[in-house]
Amino acid sequence: MKITRPVLLKGAIALTMGGLLMACQPKIDEADTASAQVSSAQNVNADRLVYPVTTKGDVVDTYFGQDVPDPFRWLEDDRSPETQAWVAAQNITTQEYLQNIPYRNEIADVVRDMLDYERVSAPFKEGDYTYFYKNDGLQNQSVVYRQKDDGQAEIFLDPNGFSEDGTVSLAGLSFTNDGTLAAYQTSTGGSDWREITIINTTTMEQIGDTLKEIKFSGMQWYKNAGIYYSSYDKPEGSELSEKTDQHKLYFHELNTPQAQDVKVFGHSDAEKHRYIGAQVSDDNRYLMVSAADSTSGNRAFLKDLSKPNSEWMTVKDSVASDVYMLTNVGSKLYFVTNHDAPNTKIVMVDASEPNISNWKDVISETDNVLVPSTAGGFIFAKYMVDAISKVYQYDLSGKQIREVTLPNIGTAGTFNGKAKDTSTFYTFSNYITPSSIYAYDMNTGESSLFNKPKAKFDGDKYVSTQIFYTSKDGTKVPMIITHSKDTVLNGKTPTILFGYGGFNISLTPRFSATVSAWLKLGGIYAVPNIRGGGEYGKAWHSAGIQMNKQNVFDDFIAAAEYLIDENYTSSEYLAIRGGSNGGLLVGAVMTQRPELAQVALPAVGVLDMLRYHTFTAGAGWAYDYGTSAQSAEMFKYLKAYSPVHNVRAGIEYPATMITTADRDDRVVPAHSFKFAAMLQQYQVGDNPTIIRIETDAGHGAGTPISKTIEQFADIYGFTLYNMGIMSLGQLKAE
Repeated sequence: MKITRPVLLKGAIALTMGGLLMACQPKIDEADTASAQVSSAQNVNADRLVYPVTTKGDVVDTYFGQDVPDPFRWLEDDRSPETQAWVAAQNITTQEYLQNIPYRNEIADVVRDMLDYERVSAPFKEGDYTYFYKNDGLQNQSVVYRQKDDGQAEIFLDPNGFSEDGTVSLAGLSFTNDGTLAAYQTSTGGSDWREITIINTTTMEQIGDTLKEIKFSGMQWYKNAGIYYSSYDKPEGSELSEKTDQHKLYFHELNTPQAQDVKVFGHSDAEKHRYIGAQVSDDNRYLMVSAADSTSGNRAFLKDLSKPNSEWMTVKDSVASDVYMLTNVGSKLYFVTNHDAPNTKIVMVDASEPNISNWKDVISETDNVLVPSTAGGFIFAKYMVDAISKVYQYDLSGKQIREVTLPNIGTAGTFNGKAKDTSTFYTFSNYITPSSIYAYDMNTGESSLFNKPKAKFDGDKYVSTQIFYTSKDGTKVPMIITHSKDTVLNGKTPTILFGYGGFNISLTPRFSATVSAWLKLGGIYAVPNIRGGGEYGKAWHSAGIQMNKQNVFDDFIAAAEYLIDENYTSSEYLAIRGGSNGGLLVGAVMTQRPELAQVALPAVGVLDMLRYHTFTAGAGWAYDYGTSAQSAEMFKYLKAYSPVHNVRAGIEYPATMITTADRDDRVVPAHSFKFAAMLQQYQVGDNPTIIRIETDAGHGAGTPISKTIEQFADIYGFTLYNMGIMSLGQLKAE
């Protein structure tokens, strides 16, 4: 089936290395188009979308004796006028295309309507107050409230006042044990570079100066004296893309200048690591430092803060596994680890001799992945069973008290609290159940509904089913497919296949207002738990990394083929979507199997696999990916699937909308820029390739609701339009 659609854009905007031409004249006559500076590889037929011209450079890199051209290297310079002009030109082209989709505003209304309900977080106790986050529905940022006992709730922090456009967000909040002091992080435009403000929670007055230039950091209080935080030295070049390598841990004493902050760890070659974090025990006696070179595996060290000038004690000196502190009772420390336990276990050790050789199992490894938390002197062992939650309550000796009866099949979260608490709260949701909050009595095991959101989505009209399909090598992979009960499986239902497949991250069923909008429009939403994730522990993760990365793509391709074979959809009505590492997934699959899907939606993707490790903290991703400098074999493997390096001439790729943001300092937008340039140069046929570059936004965290509505109106509009849907009425009729 050939998808046809009316032509939306006939004009062209030419971009040269000198800048943007005719910036105020987005449409030009076809006669002018013929004289524009367009490379010979770009088709300027008036029946097709015409793109800004991207000048090709002559950069060539040599890897193990093989020359690899990088013609769009200049787009990596985010500070250059040429790159900025290119971004402006692409956005004009993209917005002109999107604004002409006839039902874009209707979709925005559906997304807005699905978001427009009160959303409340699980409450948590700090000092004399109970705190919670709440969004009235369409507020750009959620507001932090607090109340005493049954008193009136009051606003504690309102991030909507941090900036006029809602692009400055609250990125973290931490209290002292007595709740009298708090530290909070803010992010501007979604940047990973943060600021920390410390306040008195009674008077709300700021204490001391704002701490600046902080990245990838928690905030750990030591008594009421100050906080531990982590950061890198500020880059001399681009803050957006410059490599950040050596993480450092500091202690900030209240009412002292940041310049006087004490250097705690990471300030010597022996302590050099890319990621350093701190944990202070609940009783403020112990400081545990995690030191990692990549996103998997860490070393760990312990200091007794009750003894002045105490020496560091080694907890674990290998990065072959992970460990972190769960809680402590006096000198008894409880650790969570996957050392000799790929599915994770809990161990106990005395702080006087914390080395790995002295660990004793408290909750041993099982066949399912463990994600624990503590409250009321209990351990809540949350297990993933085929990506579905099961929760058990244990005492600190490892004795099972009971299984927690959950409301349904889905994902349970939180179960956090102080040691003295007698009750806690947990959240529960799945793809068709908005997140509700339950109060849990830790003595009786009884759950009671605390808050049920009044969402405008009727989950009773939809079905969410888990199936298992077979991947290329015979591996069984679970997938949850969600759609209206009225959906007719005739192969013509617009379907989004969403995936990630990396970094031990698990995709468990959770409600999303933006996904509910897609379901409301009549679409199918499918999420496979492909290898590279953490759904089945370290073995599942390892099966999708480095020289096994192709398994991830094969699993995703097999999921698409299952949906097609079972008549949920067809290639003409299938869109593939993923973000970050999931953006890599989409880029690799669309270049390996360009005929598989009609639409491709790679978001903030890692798309240049030969150079990803040279930007920001990218070198830390080598555990999952390997690097092009690692070995000739690894270079060849990466090049074989790197999306930027596998766009070929003469191929009709899916209709593609690449999404990124101008302030993404985690996966720099240059990945998306270069991929867009390659696709625009080589794409044949009528399928459009556009890039949507969000301004004043980052990798995704803290995105204001107003931008979210616009973004998903564009994503869903582009998807449906390129499936041949000319009106939403047509979609519902089918």
